[in-house]
Amino acid sequence: MAMCRVTKKAFMCGHHVSHSNIKTKRRQKVNVQKKRIYDIETGRFVRVRLSTRALRTANKKSIALLLRQAQKA
Repeated sequence: MAMCRVTKKAFMCGHHVSHSNIKTKRRQKVNVQKKRIYDIETGRFVRVRLSTRALRTANKKSIALLLRQAQKA
């Protein structure tokens, strides 16, 4: 299942609604990307699967801080 490790975002359920108002089930997937991010504290590259929202937060904060907060929660 595509899930962000930091934000714990998973897929959402909803409906496709046609012009005639017929509703069929659908899933909205999370925008999860594989990235290789340089960790300043350890001096190594880390491979992570994060949502794009978490990647923006990782650019703002350090990735080590972000991962520590995710492990606590």
